[in-house]
Amino acid sequence: MSTSQFSRRNLLAGAGLSVGAFALGSTLLTACSEPGRGPAGKGGGDGTPLALQLGWLINSGQFGEAIALSKGWYDDAGISFSINPGGPSIDGIALVAAGESQIGQISSSPSHMLARSQGIPVKAFAVCVQDHPYAWLSTPENPVEKPEDLVGKTVGGPATSDILVKALLAANKISEDDVEFVATGSSVAPLMQGKIDAWGTWLNSISQRRPLGDDFVSMRLADNGVPLYGYIYYSTDDVLEKKADLVKEFTSATARGWEFAYDHVEEAAKATVEMAPESKLKDIQDDGEDMMKYVFTKSTAEKGWGTMDASIWESQIKLWDQLGQFNSAPPTVDDLATWDILDATADSRPKLG
Repeated sequence: MSTSQFSRRNLLAGAGLSVGAFALGSTLLTACSEPGRGPAGKGGGDGTPLALQLGWLINSGQFGEAIALSKGWYDDAGISFSINPGGPSIDGIALVAAGESQIGQISSSPSHMLARSQGIPVKAFAVCVQDHPYAWLSTPENPVEKPEDLVGKTVGGPATSDILVKALLAANKISEDDVEFVATGSSVAPLMQGKIDAWGTWLNSISQRRPLGDDFVSMRLADNGVPLYGYIYYSTDDVLEKKADLVKEFTSATARGWEFAYDHVEEAAKATVEMAPESKLKDIQDDGEDMMKYVFTKSTAEKGWGTMDASIWESQIKLWDQLGQFNSAPPTVDDLATWDILDATADSRPKLG
């Protein structure tokens, strides 16, 4: 299905797709108010325009882009680059599919899988967060250390995390009837007040869990049978076919940005805040420092920043299909991802981890 078959009106009003409901990035940064729809970062020069549509707000997930912009590396690559922030009322995938931005980034892979399964022609070409940091936090007085510890207990978090509870239970063969989920939002207060037994958040969201201190117990989805990808870069089938060279240049420049950010978190945080002045530098820097261990892993040490593993995509497809999340036939790995861009940029993507 070509991009030209989708109009903006059809995608936003008629697709019936609530991609944003699965974004899972709302817990990552609440210090920012929602910015306007205008570009947050803009490269100079007369390069080829390339806009990155985010699924959520600008945060530490844009360290690589912030550095590449500030250093002029997109300009050097012949790209006039800009970032379009997302937000709770913005369906980023639909906007990319409608051609308003050439590429996009979504915070967690379920959104991408659901979009493709509904016929929206988007495909991942790189992954930023290899080892997903989403976890359930609990207190030492009432620890939840393994999925079985959830039986008979109440789990809270953003409404979008309900499906993550179900995925965790399904992966560990625990009945949904044995665990109660309550939509408590992105605040840790209900956990601290004893109203819930475990609370869902991204572990690198230091600013959100700061009231809890360092004395807490965490149980990550990725360690318990739910291997999601985070901050996926994607584009349409049409762009990946007709503008592959542009996407390759973007990927190389962004990888260079992330390589620099790896050893210069403070500078990356400052560059990010310049793009999103509503955010707090300490929150961005703290979140970013913790995030590095999820971006750079054994996989990136071997295959470079942005790598993807077909078996991880396959396991996600199977689990979401088991949960009945696809209204039609589940997508295949080839539907969801292409390795052409990664292969073409293998020499320019840093092998760190």
